[in-house]
Amino acid sequence: MKKINYFLLTKTIGIGLNFKGYFQPAKAAAKAYQLFSEPRRGQLIEGNLPEMLQNIPTEVFAVGEHYFKTYVWQGNSNVILLVHGWESNTSRWEKLLPYLQQTGSTIVALDAPGHGLSGGKEFNVIKYASYIDVAVKEYKPNVLIGHSIGGAACIYHQTHFGNDNLEKMVILGAPSEFQIILKNYVQLLSLNKRMKKHLESHFSKKFDLEINSFSSSTFAKNIKIPGLIIHDIDDKIVAIDEGRKIANSWKNSELIETKGLGHSLHSEEIYQKIIRFLSS
Repeated sequence: MKKINYFLLTKTIGIGLNFKGYFQPAKAAAKAYQLFSEPRRGQLIEGNLPEMLQNIPTEVFAVGEHYFKTYVWQGNSNVILLVHGWESNTSRWEKLLPYLQQTGSTIVALDAPGHGLSGGKEFNVIKYASYIDVAVKEYKPNVLIGHSIGGAACIYHQTHFGNDNLEKMVILGAPSEFQIILKNYVQLLSLNKRMKKHLESHFSKKFDLEINSFSSSTFAKNIKIPGLIIHDIDDKIVAIDEGRKIANSWKNSELIETKGLGHSLHSEEIYQKIIRFLSS
């Protein structure tokens, strides 16, 4: 029943946007972008946190008129920064965290814009990368580990902001081509060709770039540090070809293809491979 209701909701929204696109194209595109960029899930309640986040040292950082929250598991001078994905939060690292702590490293995780206990509503890779940059300057991580859109944001950050301290990156189930993400959104709402063009134009003006040029695989060509890319061939959220594109462009990277783990990529075997990569 939930799936049926969600299907009907998305199609109803799409019909409304298509209609509005004929008479108020700019407003229709802005509304479509708002729906695209505002997560529906992934937020946390301060008084009802998952156990792993209770009684953990936190810090709050201002970014413009918004703020984001970080969590710190103190260890040695080696620092690992964890970057979660869309409609998630720091608690997604619960299973991996004990393995990382065995290395003795200090572990830092941040909640993305509009996620966890961070402020704001708008979420996109560029905005997320600016949050990552604030955390990088504060904590000076040696390693970045990013999942899904968080992985794409890590790649964008390293190529557009840079981090001289960074030694390695681990990218889990990350998308490459923004055009594909946008195409999936257009199909979800059944937006017509006219509305699709309005939305693409809105993106281009907002970020001052061409949609086709926004590509993690293109950005990854400029990364020199070692990278471990892990992607599941059964991933229904981000197709395996996306991970392969990033790996093919990132010359100093290794691609591990899994089967049966889906988009979440939770397994002891994967955690052990990540630890071996970080220790090598």
